[in-house]
Amino acid sequence: MKLQRILLTATIATLSAIAVQAQADQSSATLTRAKRDRNQPEATTPRPGDVTQRMQSFYENNPGSDADLQWMRVIYRSLDLQKPQNAPLYFPEEPSEGNDNLFRIIMTRVADGQLPAYEYLDGRELFTDRYLLNVPEMLDRFHIPYTQAKGSTAKSVRYTIADEDLPSYEVLSYYIIERWTFDTRTNKTRVTVEAICPVVHRSGDLGLESVKYPMFWVKLDPLRPYLAAQDIFVSDDNNLARYTFDDFFAMNMYDGEIYKTRNLANKSLMQLFPDPDDLRRAQDSIQARLESHDRNLWVPTREELEALQADGKSTEVDKTPKKEKEVPRRSARTPRVKKQDTPKQSSSNNSGGAVRSVRRRR
Repeated sequence: MKLQRILLTATIATLSAIAVQAQADQSSATLTRAKRDRNQPEATTPRPGDVTQRMQSFYENNPGSDADLQWMRVIYRSLDLQKPQNAPLYFPEEPSEGNDNLFRIIMTRVADGQLPAYEYLDGRELFTDRYLLNVPEMLDRFHIPYTQAKGSTAKSVRYTIADEDLPSYEVLSYYIIERWTFDTRTNKTRVTVEAICPVVHRSGDLGLESVKYPMFWVKLDPLRPYLAAQDIFVSDDNNLARYTFDDFFAMNMYDGEIYKTRNLANKSLMQLFPDPDDLRRAQDSIQARLESHDRNLWVPTREELEALQADGKSTEVDKTPKKEKEVPRRSARTPRVKKQDTPKQSSSNNSGGAVRSVRRRR
């Protein structure tokens, strides 16, 4: 009896020690987890209109490796919103039935911290963290009233701009950066828009001529999910919205004037060609070379040459056969024609029997 009592006491003591050790381990794990959670950044709950990582990866352009590219050229264009083809970017001037123009979509996302923007550097475009846009400084520079949004923190500062304070009526043009590439995998030329910059037009000091003020650069890939959610009208003859802002840029439906190409001197076309006529000829020449780059890589077939000749189109390739055909015509008018008649008669006498016998057998 005394032995059983000793064993029971030892068992109870052992179980108590195990329980105390487990409780201590649990407390230590709780303190470690709490310390680790304090060091990690707070998880932000998604807000309405936010773009998830999955949505962003769907709209990212993946041109592939540069090893697959045989040729590339960077083109800068200016889109004048007064042209009918670019009018879908300007209208509606005020929000209507949930529809916004391009500037409102860009500006509200930049102010809310959903879309990164970069400083406009005259002559240089560097899309790095060093040149990220200081949003309140930009808003003060363009005299745009704003307030700090609810839920804004020190790490994530957000701003709200009233609809009536957005100067969408002053944004009358855009700058875009195009990337023209020729891919050896597909043997085709591809045109993609890399970045876009809103340009404000405001009257000068004398009020005689408006001055252009570029605001900031926005890369198109992070902007595409927001553009794909907005339908647009591209024609007054069809009131059905069949396209989006994303389709507008992906299908190159805009009409833009080339104002610069990437070059060693980093100069615009106006600096390279001060004369307006020379500038226009240079722009047309660049556009023609861009459109005909992939076609010039291939030699036309005989059927294509005959089709071009039938249509009356003159090419450098079909001029050579014409000159070769003119040579025998000129020689036929010379006295050598008589010498050609004599061999024909003699040859018919020598080999005429064989020819006639073949015809008689048929």
